[in-house]
Amino acid sequence: MPDTPRNRKGKNDDYIVQGTILAAAVVITKVIGVVYRIPLTNILGDEGNGFYGYAYQVYAIALMLSSLSLPTAVSKLVSSRMAAGERRNAFRVFICSMAFAVIVGLIISLAIFLGAGAISEHMMRAPLSLYALRVLAPGLLIVAVMAVLRGYFQGLGTMMPTAISQIIEQIINAVVSIVGAGVLFGIGTRAGEKAGEELLGPAYGAAGATLGTVMGAVAGLLFLLFVLWAFRGGIKRQLRRDRNRQKERYSTILKALVLTAVPVIFSTAIYNINQILDLTIFNHIMDARGFAEQEYMALQGIYTGKYDPLINVPMSIPYALSSSIVPSLTAVVMAGKKKRTHYQIDQTLRLTTMMTIPSCVGFFVLASPLMVLLYNDDSATPANLLMLGSIVIVLYGWSTITNSVLHGLNYMSTPAKNAAAALVVHLISLVIMMTVFRMDVYALVASNIVFALVMCFLNQRKIHQVCGFRVNIKKTFVKPFIAAAAMGVVTYLVHLGLDTLIGGRVIPTVIAILVAVVVYVVIVLKIGTLSADDIEALPMGVRILGYCRRLHLMPEEPEEYED
Repeated sequence: MPDTPRNRKGKNDDYIVQGTILAAAVVITKVIGVVYRIPLTNILGDEGNGFYGYAYQVYAIALMLSSLSLPTAVSKLVSSRMAAGERRNAFRVFICSMAFAVIVGLIISLAIFLGAGAISEHMMRAPLSLYALRVLAPGLLIVAVMAVLRGYFQGLGTMMPTAISQIIEQIINAVVSIVGAGVLFGIGTRAGEKAGEELLGPAYGAAGATLGTVMGAVAGLLFLLFVLWAFRGGIKRQLRRDRNRQKERYSTILKALVLTAVPVIFSTAIYNINQILDLTIFNHIMDARGFAEQEYMALQGIYTGKYDPLINVPMSIPYALSSSIVPSLTAVVMAGKKKRTHYQIDQTLRLTTMMTIPSCVGFFVLASPLMVLLYNDDSATPANLLMLGSIVIVLYGWSTITNSVLHGLNYMSTPAKNAAAALVVHLISLVIMMTVFRMDVYALVASNIVFALVMCFLNQRKIHQVCGFRVNIKKTFVKPFIAAAAMGVVTYLVHLGLDTLIGGRVIPTVIAILVAVVVYVVIVLKIGTLSADDIEALPMGVRILGYCRRLHLMPEEPEEYED
C-alpha cells in the first residue's frame, strides 16, 4: 500500500491537534486583549497608550532575552529524553532550566527596574514612561519561571497547561489593567495639576495598566505550580520507573539549553527589536521635525493601542502552529521521507494562508466599522492604518511558518540571518518613508510590510534550496484569495445595507462578520482548498469531515502525496 498521508496518521500529525489547542487559547487571549483594550484606551487616551505601548515594547525585548526562547528549548530537551526513556534526566532538565530562569530573570528584572530612568529619557525620548517600566520589571522574573513550567509540560506531550494558564493570565491582566489604569490615572492627574505636568495623568495610568501584566503573570504561574503539585505523584512514579543509571550532568544540560535557545533568541530578538527600533526612530524623527511630544505620542498610541491589538489577533494562529510543527517535521526529515516533508510544509502553509488571507480582506473591508465598534473612533488615521497594514497578517504569518520550517529542517540559524538582512532593509525604508515621503505614522506600517516581504522571499528561497519544496501558488494563495474576495464583497454589501437600514455601532458590524465567516467557509470548501486529510488532522476532524460531506461541501477527492 502506498505510504500516503491518510494511512500514516499518528504522532507526526499530532502537531495539528496540539497546535490547534494552543491556537484556540491564543486567539481567546487575543480577543480578550482587544476587548479590554477598549475601556483601557478610553481611560488612557492616545497619550497614555503611547506611554503604555512604548514601555511594553522595552519589556518585550527584555522578556525575549530572559524567557521567550525557554518553552521551545525546554520542551525540546525534555521530549528528547522522555523518548529515550530517560525520565530522571528529563526532570533534571526541568531543575536546571528553572535555576537558569530564576538567575537570568532576576538579573534582567533588576536591570530594567534600576535603568528605567535612563531608558525612558535617553533611548525612548519619553521620560514619563519611567513609571510603567518600573511596574513591568518584576514581571520578567515571574514570566521566566512560568516559561520553564510551560516548556516542561509541553515536553511531556501536552499543551493544555500552557493553554489554560494563558487564558487565566489574560483574564486577570484585563481586570487589573482596567482598574489600575482608572485609579492611577486619577491620582496622576491630581499630582500633575499640582506639579504643572499635563501628561502625568496618562503616565500614571499607563503604569496602572502595566500592573495587570504583572498580576496576570502571577496568576498564570500559580496555576502552573498547582498543576505541577497535582501531578507530583505521577512524576515521582515516572522517576522510580527510570532504569537508566547514567545521570546527566547539570553543566551538560545547561550547555544544551543555551545552544538550543540561542538560535531562537536571535531570530526572536530581531522580530522584537524591529518594533522598538521603529518606535525609537519614529520619536526621534518626529521630534527633529518639530512635533511636540504630545503629538507624536498620540500617533504612537493609535498605532500601539488600536492598530497593533487588532492585527495581532489573527497573527497569533501562525505563531501557535509554528510552535508545534518543529518536532514533527524534524522526525520526518530524519526518516528521509522527502515527499512527506513536502506534504507537511505544504499543509501547514495552506492552513496558515486559509486563516490569514480572509482576516486580511476582512480588516480591509471593515477597517472603519471595526474601529468604531471597538474604540468608538471614526477618525481616518486608525482605519487607514488597519487597511494599509492588513496585508501584514498574511506576510507575517508566512514568514513565521517558514521560520519554523527551517528550524524543523535543522537550519536553526538561517531565520536569524534572514531576519537581520530584512531588518536592515526595513530600517532604511522606514527612514526614507519618514524623511523623504513624510508618511509619519503610516511609515511604521509600510516599513513592516517591507520587512515581512523580504523575510518571506529569503525563507522560501532557502527552503527550496535545502529540500526542493515549491509553494503550490494555486492552492496556497489563489484559492483562499478567491474565497476571501467573494467574502469581502458580500461582507461590504451586508454591512452597507444594515448600516443604511438599522444603523448603530454593533449590529451591522457583528452580523457582517458572522455572514463573512459562513460565506468564506462554504466557498473555501467548495473550491477544494482543504483536502479530506487536512480536515481529518483537525480536532474532531473525522466528525467535521462527515458533516461537510453530508452538506455536499467537499469537491472530488484531491490528489495525495506519496513517498
